[in-house]
Amino acid sequence: MSHFDEKYTLDVFQQLLAVDSTTGQYQAVQEKTAELIRSLGFEPSFTHKGGVLADLGGTGDPLVITAHLDDIGLMVRRINKDGTLNVCPVGGLYPFHCVTENVRVYTADGNVLTGAVCRTPASIHVTEGELRDNRGDFRTNVCVVLDQPVTSAEETRALGVETGDYIALDPRFTLSGGYIKSRFIDDKACAAVLVNLMKAIREQKLKLKRKVIAYFACYEEIGHGTAWLPEGVKDILALDIAPTGPDQTSDERKVSVFAKDSRFPYHSGMTAEIREAAKKSGVDYVMDVFTPHYGSDGDGSVLAGYDIRHAAIGPGTANSHGYERTHIDGLKNTFDLALAYLTAT
Repeated sequence: MSHFDEKYTLDVFQQLLAVDSTTGQYQAVQEKTAELIRSLGFEPSFTHKGGVLADLGGTGDPLVITAHLDDIGLMVRRINKDGTLNVCPVGGLYPFHCVTENVRVYTADGNVLTGAVCRTPASIHVTEGELRDNRGDFRTNVCVVLDQPVTSAEETRALGVETGDYIALDPRFTLSGGYIKSRFIDDKACAAVLVNLMKAIREQKLKLKRKVIAYFACYEEIGHGTAWLPEGVKDILALDIAPTGPDQTSDERKVSVFAKDSRFPYHSGMTAEIREAAKKSGVDYVMDVFTPHYGSDGDGSVLAGYDIRHAAIGPGTANSHGYERTHIDGLKNTFDLALAYLTAT
């Protein structure tokens, strides 16, 4: 019988989505995650740069299981003469995936202002040819318009807005027919799965095959989420989305075991162990290769020079880095495979 708690996982996912956490904006989501960890009877610890860890117990060579809390988003690059904001991406966000999205602008003095990402000029009825022919570009013809009566850079600065302010996109979570649609399924849905794993381990008193450390990283989207690991770690298992596409085997209702991404293959020995666990537990899984623009937090640890094995699994997810979609079955299969790999049978 699966220990997957669908209601709890979706609740945790929505709690994490409610906390804006564009990469670098880690404090609030770190506090929320620590609160969730404490509610399960574990004690969180924190990395200096931003991240949360929890010792889940077990003995033997430590394994880290990780999911990241940071989201792609925007940052104010400069304030335009008309009071709109010229912006740059934080992480892999492209204009075609966020034009018309509602946003929140976090000023350095603690205020939060709402707005929207817009083309400039914005109305196709009066600039049809230009809007049709020119691709959206953050540098030249895409901006953030504040929900404020501002018409100049001076009026916008008077609101406390300045270069370097973080801008978060509205997640817009919805659930229909088992399909989850939202921004930041990458990777807050996997973080919710990891919290549910912790819940099952504690409540069901499950025996772990080895010492396991949960690691909620905050810088995966820019490549250095797990560039530091706790002392003695031998293996790392990343929970991350498996992008679907015409050349992919990944499926929104299944868990993918990653064979390779755009950087290099995952460790063949550890991947074989996970694949065997999937077969024994009857998990609905596929193997997949992700190129040319994909990597996980396991890669960051290897690139940092750690002598570790690394592997990754995750739910099939459509529209990566946009308005994403997965299925509750994909989260369940990810949960079941991770639990089968971590626990003694």
